[in-house]
Amino acid sequence: MTANGPWWRDAVIYQVYPRSFADANGDGIGDLPGVISRLPYLAELGVDAIWLNPFYPSPQADAGYDVADYRDVEPLFGTLADADALIASAHAAGIKVIVDVVPNHTSSAHAWFRAALAGDEAARARYIFRPGAGDAPPNGWQSMFGGPAWTRVDDGSWYLHLFDTAQPDLDWTNPEVVAEFEDVLRFWLDRGVDGFRIDVAHGLRKDPALAELPETLDRNLPLHVAQPGHPFWDRDEVHEIWRGWRKVLDAYPGDRAMVAEAWVLDFARLGRYLRPDELHTAFNFAFLVAPWDARAFRTAIDDTLDGLALVGAPATWVLSNHDVVRHATRYGGGAQGQARARAAALLMLALPGGAYLYQGEELGLEEVLDIPDHLRQDPNFIRTNGAERGRDGCRVPIPWSGTTPPFGFSPTASAGTPWLPQPASWATRTAEAEHGDPDSMLSLYRAALDLRKERLGEGELEWLSAPGDPVLCFRRTPGNLICAINLGTSPAPLHPRVAGAEPLLASGPLTGDGHLPADTAVWFAS
Repeated sequence: MTANGPWWRDAVIYQVYPRSFADANGDGIGDLPGVISRLPYLAELGVDAIWLNPFYPSPQADAGYDVADYRDVEPLFGTLADADALIASAHAAGIKVIVDVVPNHTSSAHAWFRAALAGDEAARARYIFRPGAGDAPPNGWQSMFGGPAWTRVDDGSWYLHLFDTAQPDLDWTNPEVVAEFEDVLRFWLDRGVDGFRIDVAHGLRKDPALAELPETLDRNLPLHVAQPGHPFWDRDEVHEIWRGWRKVLDAYPGDRAMVAEAWVLDFARLGRYLRPDELHTAFNFAFLVAPWDARAFRTAIDDTLDGLALVGAPATWVLSNHDVVRHATRYGGGAQGQARARAAALLMLALPGGAYLYQGEELGLEEVLDIPDHLRQDPNFIRTNGAERGRDGCRVPIPWSGTTPPFGFSPTASAGTPWLPQPASWATRTAEAEHGDPDSMLSLYRAALDLRKERLGEGELEWLSAPGDPVLCFRRTPGNLICAINLGTSPAPLHPRVAGAEPLLASGPLTGDGHLPADTAVWFAS
């Protein structure tokens, strides 16, 4: 179906984690030429755009989210010419390109921070340096990766790092910081990118009084989730930054777009990021974290659509990314996890708005849980001495072909060992193995994306099922498509509107007796 509005309102965007996608030079680490080599696969899959995780020069203390230079390419991943070639090649294949930008912090290897440590007062003012309380940090804020969020330097002062010590936070009250990042946006827009994914979009402004976290916070929520009264998440002042960025993008042709990583579960608050003069879309984390439960999914869907309608923004659905356990594992793993992952894909792709796919989910990849400790690289694992297992398990290089590692990830079997080990069981999960199998996860995704492009867009959702039903059933218009998904534990009757109808696509075998098996989704023409 042809979209009536800007492309990003109903796009399917595929997340490429460059170091784990495709290795063209055989060093065991994915790179930009590797991404170029796999663009035909992405075009055949049917995605509208790709989002590339950071590929900038970086010491890789946090897999590239510690950026040392925002206007170049890390040699591990290629060159600036490779980035230009990737943008051009993707556009030639009909695929738009979104790049990651990391504005909350730089690398400690960034020229600004090196100058700050060397005594340059102007450079120091671009970061958050504060005196301590005697030998103690300025306050009790904790890093998202474990331990204090402050590190002391030689002159006795402390700098803030909400993440790793190698990721000093910038001071966004400094106009030089504001101007620098607006210029970084222009640098990449001039090179042809179609938009940006914004890391930690809810965290750039901090309480200048450095107030401690209030006692009223729900300690059961993860540290990175915004809550009322938080001193560094979702502060009102952050919105002036996004209004400035929106002006930059609006000066360019072609509906350039921004998507926010904003862990704001209150949709009234999240909607503020998506007002007409701020960002365009935001990841839907309420949907991502919903358990396998009909009521939880329906609540997430309703809250999303109702909340974002207030600002005229489209929903943006997502099941997995590089920071969370893969959903096939979250939903139970094994045969159950696979069945639920197939059903969840049809649910997500039937919803109005846009959707993000994380590389490998279309192959049914699960979290790799048995990575040896000495090979793990996530600073979350390292800083907590293994108390937190970290995110390496969802970042293992994906399998393309063959029956043994590196499964076509590198150009030859004798190439460098992949930077994280691939399970031998992935021999049946390669793109090559699934390509010709009509029952594979890959075939399901391709069929779903084809049907979605033909029938669906942003549009409307009308619930046919009653609240509390184990089967969620809704009709999409335009498109005249009905989606039903059974999140219960036993077969359940189909809605009368579709009982006896011929399915367009199903996530698993159907019984033909008017009942929908558990952990199964199906699309019907309405």
